[in-house]
Amino acid sequence: MAESATITAKDSASTVAAHPACARAEARLDGDLLRVQLGGRWRVTAPRPDLETVFACACSASPPPQRVKVELADDLERLDSALLLFAHEIRCWCERRKIECDISALPAAAIDLAGQLATATQARPARDRRDHFLTSIGLATIDTFQKTSGISTFLGECILSFARLARRPKKFRWGDCFDEMQQCGAMALPIVGLISFLVGVIMAYQSAVLMRQFGADIYVADAVALIMAREMGAMMTGVILAGRTGAAFAATIGNMKAGEEIDALSTFGIRPVDFLVLPRLVALAAMMPLLALYANALGIVGGMGVALAVLDIPPVAYWNETVTALDLSDISTGLIKASCFGILIGLSGCHRGMNADRSAAGVGRAATSAVVIGMLLIIVADAIFAVLFNALGW
Repeated sequence: MAESATITAKDSASTVAAHPACARAEARLDGDLLRVQLGGRWRVTAPRPDLETVFACACSASPPPQRVKVELADDLERLDSALLLFAHEIRCWCERRKIECDISALPAAAIDLAGQLATATQARPARDRRDHFLTSIGLATIDTFQKTSGISTFLGECILSFARLARRPKKFRWGDCFDEMQQCGAMALPIVGLISFLVGVIMAYQSAVLMRQFGADIYVADAVALIMAREMGAMMTGVILAGRTGAAFAATIGNMKAGEEIDALSTFGIRPVDFLVLPRLVALAAMMPLLALYANALGIVGGMGVALAVLDIPPVAYWNETVTALDLSDISTGLIKASCFGILIGLSGCHRGMNADRSAAGVGRAATSAVVIGMLLIIVADAIFAVLFNALGW
């Protein structure tokens, strides 16, 4: 006669007596088959029987069972996902002990859900996410082509927008342009003035050390004026606005993209480049030369202060030497650079904003990359201008 054992798991003796229809699980060992009978009311809000207690007979049996079959008792009144989870626990218990588990007595829908649950909870081996060397090269090449295509498209849209501005200037948003001029021009005067003044002071101090060795103190004015007018005025202004205005452009447009405002403009038939990009480009290109002139003046004033305090050069003599050293080509060189730097800063900030991800982190990355790209473009453009002006003899 086959060996058999029975054990019943309930919440407690008093609970079973008060609520005879609680969840019930009975395990009966029949040879190498362990029958698990489920009855009562199975609800998610009520406690379930303890699996280890139910299977105590199976754990102590010798030999242990080789099969487990789940059966539904006649007194089963109600079942929900609580019974499904208990059946899943039984299946996991059998898998750990490499025992066959049969839950075919459950309803078809419950069997299907149990299969999905087992698939979802199955441990997946970690994938090796390292790409092959050639795969990395291919992905980098594709990414480069996509970014180049995006930049070309953006530049083309900006050129067409400028053409529409030249053809119909009355339709241009001059109010937005003047607001941007105030933000990137007038509001930037304090920081541009401070940095330019300190740069003039530094250059005057460094030049004075060398000029004193040759008794040519007065030529400090020449060095400061030429460096500020041809190079440092436009360069420092560009660097300041790349960090201040370029990041602001990227963050503003990026927030609008995250809020789907750019999509709304396109839906209403308004070109986002005409509405958002062009006013900022025009404002920055117009204000950069003025800021560069302002930076030149403050740098010369800083050098004049050092010449008066350290070299005892009168301000009148310093000014006369500055006027003698500078000519129109020196000033125009700096203004051309400043205008170009302004366009590059505006393009980098607006492009990164238009291509920002639709999240707060994406907007932050767009602002950061706009600053880095803007400064990089300024350095590259300055090197190109140096070679070009040298070839032209300016």
